[in-house]
Amino acid sequence: MQCFSRTLLAASITTALYVSTTQAETITDSSVQEMPSIDQCLIEPAAENETQLPAHVESDRLEAINGDKAIYSGDVRVTQGNKTILADNVTLHQQENIVVAEGNVNFSDGQIKSVSDRATNNLTTDEMTLENTDYEFLCEPGRGNAVYVSKTGKAVYEIEDGSITSCPIGDNAWRLRASSISVDQDEEQATFYNPRFEIQSVPVFYLPYLTVPVGDTRKTGFLYPTVSYGSSDGFEAEIPVYWNLAPDYDLETTFKYMQERGTQLNSKFRYLSDFGAGSIESEYLPDDQKYTDKGDRWGFQLEHSGIFQQSWLFEVDYSKVSDIDYFTDMSSGIGNREDGQLLQEGKATYRSQNWDASVLVRDFQVLTTSNNLPYRLMPQLEYNYYAPEVMDYLDFDLISHVSLFDTDASGKPSATRVHVEPGITIPVGNTWGTWTTEARLLGTYYQQDLDGVDTGSGSDYEGLEESVSRVIPEFRSHAGIVLERDTKIVNNYTQTLEPQVQYLYVPEQDQSDIGLYDTTLLQTDYYGLFRSRKYSGVDRIAAANQISYGASSRFFDDEYKERLNISFGQIFYFDKDTKQTLSSSEDSGEKTNYSSWAIEMDFNYDDYLFYHGGVQYDIDSASMQLANSTLEYRFAGGYIQTNYRYVTEEYIEDNVGESIDVGSITRDGISQAGLLGAYQISRKWNASAQYFYDLTTQENLEWLARLNYKSDCWYIGFTYSNQLTNNISDPNTTPEYENNFGVNFGIVGFGTNLGSDSGAVGDSSSDNSLSYGRPFFLNN
Repeated sequence: MQCFSRTLLAASITTALYVSTTQAETITDSSVQEMPSIDQCLIEPAAENETQLPAHVESDRLEAINGDKAIYSGDVRVTQGNKTILADNVTLHQQENIVVAEGNVNFSDGQIKSVSDRATNNLTTDEMTLENTDYEFLCEPGRGNAVYVSKTGKAVYEIEDGSITSCPIGDNAWRLRASSISVDQDEEQATFYNPRFEIQSVPVFYLPYLTVPVGDTRKTGFLYPTVSYGSSDGFEAEIPVYWNLAPDYDLETTFKYMQERGTQLNSKFRYLSDFGAGSIESEYLPDDQKYTDKGDRWGFQLEHSGIFQQSWLFEVDYSKVSDIDYFTDMSSGIGNREDGQLLQEGKATYRSQNWDASVLVRDFQVLTTSNNLPYRLMPQLEYNYYAPEVMDYLDFDLISHVSLFDTDASGKPSATRVHVEPGITIPVGNTWGTWTTEARLLGTYYQQDLDGVDTGSGSDYEGLEESVSRVIPEFRSHAGIVLERDTKIVNNYTQTLEPQVQYLYVPEQDQSDIGLYDTTLLQTDYYGLFRSRKYSGVDRIAAANQISYGASSRFFDDEYKERLNISFGQIFYFDKDTKQTLSSSEDSGEKTNYSSWAIEMDFNYDDYLFYHGGVQYDIDSASMQLANSTLEYRFAGGYIQTNYRYVTEEYIEDNVGESIDVGSITRDGISQAGLLGAYQISRKWNASAQYFYDLTTQENLEWLARLNYKSDCWYIGFTYSNQLTNNISDPNTTPEYENNFGVNFGIVGFGTNLGSDSGAVGDSSSDNSLSYGRPFFLNN
């Protein structure tokens, strides 16, 4: 028998440890200290030929029988590639190339670590068995214990009579126990045979077979359910199922039981293709038990967006529901809804360096009983050409489209519109200023179908003609400069003054012989003062002979962080008749040459107090048209935000009064206030709430509160909401509210990927609420 000290052991490894196919490497004590920790996740995978790598052994003592075995004792450390074994005693059987470790055996391969009574490792095949083991995954949450663990592949573990949990050591909030567990880290999944789920070591339910993902890999299976109770639908429970159909498409189906309505089947199919990405979402409720006269209720939405061969762009957004009361009666995420309509649109665009062409079809599903139906585009063909720098300081472009408008509304005209718009631009600019002059020629031809349309005196379509040609020139010149100085009032601050001025001329032309097909009045905020158009679309080209003027002033601290931004401006009309006035101004008979003042402000005080405000003040009526204000205070662990918005009924009438009945949607305009907040109570608890109130009707609009608990391995959330569900624009209408209480829960680590903690800034609003709004838009 031969004995060696620890310092002499490295030189004796060759004769004591390795078979002829293994090359031993001598290591020093300093190199051992530089080896990775046994608790460290190794991102780099093990070498393919790891079993051919030399194994290194350190110990206090070595007893060797030449050609038979070597027995190491006293703080033994065996390393081979990413694999490390620490034990009291290690025996190497040289003929079989097998290592047997006993006594406080610590094993790690960079993916899993364990503490066992005994471990056996075949250095040639890398197979390993562990007995009476506590194990822990190093690269993802997961730990447990087992009577017997065997490693049969590079990342495949078979566990007998064991358990697994994502809770940290010392926390036994939940665990899965099973007679057999197979963990495949390459596939990132664990398979359980005869599993039982335990909470605080108390069995809760049993299954004969179960698979769960380990890590972020998608896998078919049940997702975590939610339960709630609402005053409208009673007790509700949602059970989602995820189907991992293929790498490039998947499906999520949800069974939603509603006590008062029945069981609804919801699904969302997602896909990736050479033409882009998209989703198909559906909702189906057979035989609505609450509204029996409406039968089956369903909703559908197709969304697609993608680029093909770099030049083609495809976009689709198509939604439809079973009836016009669907969103009133149901809680739904289907579609993009605006002004009581569902968008149904598809567009294909081809783009090159100097031109693009597209075809667009657009329709709407109207969700009201009004006969004022919108126009659909069937289709619109568009061609645009761009030629920058045709000459020095001269750009040229051409905008054109052919549009076919149709509608199902009786007594409304349909039309074909051809629009061609060439333009030249002279841009001049440097670091402190810009001057852009633009001239355009707007040529439009209409062929209007007036069969069955009343064009007589006093009708909405008085004066319309079947064929109309219109040519209107447009001239615009805009200049702006940036002035900068160090402020004297506030030390260490830099102030800019950025005045800008624009002259716009469009000759007046009678357009009463043209219908309105896709045109509405644009909102005139500060930035809208410097547009060249008052209307969206080209059915109305507003006459203009005006100067827009305004200025912005910014304040930057000594770290060049923007702290304050104030902008204000106005339009001066050389011709009063080109001014867009409110009905209140018209009634008064007084009209000045000035537009409303538009003012915007953003403020950031020391990164904890934020403010945004905007105002439009009509000098003719000496009244406010629009106003919005948001104030937010942030503190350690949370925030409080107040906001307010105000719009006069006259302003709404001027903007959308030609397309909808304003009186049916609002009472005396809009005047609403809101209060929102969130707070991180502790590391595991957070809360959020919001409340909105309508000052015109003096009624609550909505309030919502959430309380969430998230530990290291499980979470639970409680939500209560009270939302207005009916239109109270009529003073005689009694407000109706829906109360809902919901609970959602799940475990962290197995198929759960929680983002930011619930209750974080911006995450406190419900699906249909006015929600959180970022109060500042400074260049930070």
